[in-house]
Amino acid sequence: MPTISVDKAELYKALGQEYTTEEFETLCFEFGIELDEDTSNSERPIVNGKQEAPQLKIEIPANRYDMLCFEGIALMLNIFRQKTPLPNYRLVAPKSGKLETITVHPDTMKVRPYISGSILRNIKFTQEAYDSFISLQDKLHQNLARQRTLVAIGTHDLDTIKGPFTYEALPPKDISFIPLNQTKEMNAEELMTYYETDKHLGRYLYIIRDKPVYPVIYDSQRIVCSMPPIINGDHSKIKLETRNVFIEMTGTDRTKLEIVNNIIVAMFSQYCSEPFTIEPVKIISDHNGETRQTPDISPRTAEAEVDYINACCGLSETPETICKLLEKMCYTAKPSTTSKNIISVSVPPTRADVLHQCDIMEDVAIAYGFNNLPRTAPNKASTIAQPLMINKLGDIVRQEAAMAGWSEVMPLILCSHDENFAWLNRVDDGSSAVRLANPKTAEYQIVRTSLLPGLLKTIRENKKHSVPIKVFEVSDVAFKDLTLERKSRNERHFAAAWYGKTSGFEIVHGLLDRVLLMLKTAFVTHEEGLEGRKSLDYEVREDHVKQDGYWIEEIDEETFFKGHAAAIYLRLDGKQVRIGEFGILHPTVLEKFELRYPVSTLEINLEVFL
Repeated sequence: MPTISVDKAELYKALGQEYTTEEFETLCFEFGIELDEDTSNSERPIVNGKQEAPQLKIEIPANRYDMLCFEGIALMLNIFRQKTPLPNYRLVAPKSGKLETITVHPDTMKVRPYISGSILRNIKFTQEAYDSFISLQDKLHQNLARQRTLVAIGTHDLDTIKGPFTYEALPPKDISFIPLNQTKEMNAEELMTYYETDKHLGRYLYIIRDKPVYPVIYDSQRIVCSMPPIINGDHSKIKLETRNVFIEMTGTDRTKLEIVNNIIVAMFSQYCSEPFTIEPVKIISDHNGETRQTPDISPRTAEAEVDYINACCGLSETPETICKLLEKMCYTAKPSTTSKNIISVSVPPTRADVLHQCDIMEDVAIAYGFNNLPRTAPNKASTIAQPLMINKLGDIVRQEAAMAGWSEVMPLILCSHDENFAWLNRVDDGSSAVRLANPKTAEYQIVRTSLLPGLLKTIRENKKHSVPIKVFEVSDVAFKDLTLERKSRNERHFAAAWYGKTSGFEIVHGLLDRVLLMLKTAFVTHEEGLEGRKSLDYEVREDHVKQDGYWIEEIDEETFFKGHAAAIYLRLDGKQVRIGEFGILHPTVLEKFELRYPVSTLEINLEVFL
C-alpha cells in the first residue's frame, strides 16, 4: 500500500481538532486507513536550514487513489466525521463561452492514442499546496499510471501558452524545445541521449524510444507544451504564482486516463476562487471516435440491495439508515422508488474503485464502525477444505525424500538462459522455455524448464559444508504450450542431487527406487525388446498387453557422463511414457557450476502419477 507523508500540524488544522497519536491512530483505523508513523519524537532531517516539521506517515489502501495527497486525506476524514458537506463538483465554461480545444492527429495511434485535459481557473497555491500538487502527480504516475506506461500527466501555466492546442506524433528530429528546468534547446533525439543517465527520467525513456514517432503537444504558436511521457517544456512550467493551470494527460488506457484527470481536478479545484469548479476542454479526435468534452465529473449511478448489505454486515438497518451511513463515505444515496430492497447510490467521480455492490457494502461497514458490528460465529462451514491432488502427491514425495535423509531446498523459479540450457549442455529449440520480455538482470531471464539449475546453484553456494551434500526439490517448472489460452503450462517435478567424493550414482538410483516403491509402482524386470526413446518429450503410448511398472534404459545425452545415465520409463494402465532421467553429470557441467566433486542427479515428472 502507498504511504503518504503529511504535515501533522497542517492536517490537524484542516481537521479542526488536535489529536494524540493514539486518538488519530483510532480515527485512521475506523476509516480503513493506517497510521504507520508519527515522527514527532523521531530525529527529523534538516531542510533548507530548518528541521522538518513533524510528519504523519499514513498507509492508504491501494484502491483509494483519491487519498494520495494531503487534500484528499483531509477532505475524506472531514466528510467521515460529518464536519464537511459533500463537495459539489461543477463544470464551468469560460467567460468567453468558447472551450479550449485539443486536436488529435491520427499518427498518435502509433504511440499514445488517447488524450484528456482540463483547466483550473483562478487557483491560488500556497507552498504546501503546490508541493502536494506535484507530489500527487508523482504518486499517480507510480501507482495507477504504472510508471507512466498507461498515463502521463502534464501541467502548464495557461497564461504562458495559447490555445487551440494540437496533439501530434512526429519523427524525433522534428521535435525541438527547451526541456523543463533546462536552458538549451534540443531535439527529441538529443533529449533522449541527454536523459539516459538521469535517475528520475531515465527509467521512462524506453516507453517511446523505439517508436517511429514521438508524441508532442503544441499550442497555437507551435510552442511545445510537453513530449509525453518524458518531460514538459520549460516555457509553460507552473510556479507558485501560477493562477490558471492547463492539465493534459496522454495514455494508452482511456479508462485510467479519465480516472487520473478526475482525481487531480477534484482534489485541487478546492483552491480555485470558486471551490470545486473545473473548466472543461474539448478533445477533437474524429479519426478514432474519441471526440468529447473532458473531464466527465458526473456521478455514476449504482444500486445495492438492502438485504445483501445487512446480511454481509450482520445488521438489520433500514434503507434510510444505510443511506445516512453512506453519506459519511462521500456517497449520495436514497431508497429506490421501484423497490424497498434497493438503494440508489450516486458514486462520486473520485471513487473509480466502486465496481460492485460489495464495495458499497464495505463502505457501509466502515461507516457503521468495524468495532460496532455484531460479533457472530458461523454455525456451519461453507466448504470442506482438501488439498489439490498434485499438492498432496508432492507432499508425499517430499516427506519420503526427507525421511530418506535428503535436505529440501527451495531455489527461485527464474534463472538465466545459460543456466537452464548451455550450462547443462542442452540446446534451446525456442519452443519450450517461457522468456521474460524485459528482464532486469541476466540472472533472471526465463522460467526454468528443469529443477537441476537451482539444485546445482544451491550446492555451489554451500560448498563450504562437509560432503556429501544431498538435496532435493519438489516444485514447478514451466513450458510453452500454444494450445492453451495462457500459452504456457506448469508441470510438477521432483529432483534430487548428490554431491560428494564418490559419484553417488547408486544412492540416487536407490532414492528413485524408494520414491516409486512408495508410489506403489513396481520395477519391471526381464522385459524383452525395450527401446529407449531419445527425446525428452513425455509422449504417451498405449500398450495394454504388457504389465504396469517402471524400468530404466541407458541414454547418451550431453548433460551426463557417457555410459552413466539412464532414462526412466513408466507404464500405467497400459500407457507408456518417459518420466525423467538420472545419472552422473558431465565434467563440463560441473565446471560451469564451479563444482569440484562428482554430482549425480535425478529428475522425474510427478504429474503422470495423478
